[in-house]
Amino acid sequence: MATILKLDNVSKLYGSLRALDGVTLSLPDNAYISLLGPSGSGKTTLLRVIAGFERQDGGGVLLAGESLDGVPAHRRNIGFVFQNFALFPHLSVARNISFGLENSEGTARPSAGVIAAKVRDIVALTGLGGLEERGVAQISGGQRQRVALARTLVTEPGLVLLDEPLGALDANLRTRMRDELRAIRERLGVTFLHVTGSETEALAMGDSLIVLDRGRIGQIDAPDTVYNRPASPAVARFLNCYNLFEGSLGEGAFVGPAGRFALDAAAAASKGGGPAYAVRHDRIEVRPPAAPAGADEVRIEGAFVASEYTGATQLSFFRLDDGRLVEVEAHLSHRSPAAYGADERYGLVWKRRDALVYA
Repeated sequence: MATILKLDNVSKLYGSLRALDGVTLSLPDNAYISLLGPSGSGKTTLLRVIAGFERQDGGGVLLAGESLDGVPAHRRNIGFVFQNFALFPHLSVARNISFGLENSEGTARPSAGVIAAKVRDIVALTGLGGLEERGVAQISGGQRQRVALARTLVTEPGLVLLDEPLGALDANLRTRMRDELRAIRERLGVTFLHVTGSETEALAMGDSLIVLDRGRIGQIDAPDTVYNRPASPAVARFLNCYNLFEGSLGEGAFVGPAGRFALDAAAAASKGGGPAYAVRHDRIEVRPPAAPAGADEVRIEGAFVASEYTGATQLSFFRLDDGRLVEVEAHLSHRSPAAYGADERYGLVWKRRDALVYA
């Protein structure tokens, strides 16, 4: 597969803060890439360096094999969709969309007829028909998001960068816009690099998922690989679906404040970044305190604290004897929500093979 973007050991400093620390990656052409990381991990800085709004302090950025060093932002053939949409409130929907074309430099500026045709096509593609003459204050949040995307796509960029593009939308609209963004990208055949702080959004959107950890690449993999096999404790923590235990690796066991966890042979010291032990919320079964564990299982005890019911799942919290909380997620498609007694003790059990052990 052809490469559209390549970053080679890119760094960016703000005084003593190293916002990007030797980022190296390649993005394929015609793909949807999610970029996930917590606040302060360098996500937006990375986008701004790629777009040319910030200049890197080291390393190189190449688009379609050509170096972008010294190339200003408006000549990079890279589109940028901002979180707040950055629309012009005094212009109509159509004029917002056509703005980039109308303000192209010199001979690159299309004729009025070509601009009208391009705007008409992109309006149809993004579902904005009938809204062309409205002001952007007269349309909904989802429609404004489409206008921002249309304004970027109408210039036919080689790469589109999206900085938290769904962050300003309500939950129902965010879910619907995920499908629409993917469908639009597939029709155009251009690569989208979609930055988000939402692990759910990142997993749902990307053909590939990049996890950024304190200015460094933590993992690049297919979303299901990142979800099931996070490369480090930091990546597992970002996903917000793993219980992480501290401790040390001993002979056939992981030992820490929560207890001694016997290890599955295949899981022992399988990853770096530790020592740490991780088990996903939905891999844990809640049992009565007298129920024993099987030979292939790990068991600890905790007192029930509270549950959160979301409709599709129930997330329950149990406090261990060392004071830490363990989260247990139950999917409710084939069962009723469980009822636990306040402060009552329960066994928390999982299969050894379901644990991830970081050496």
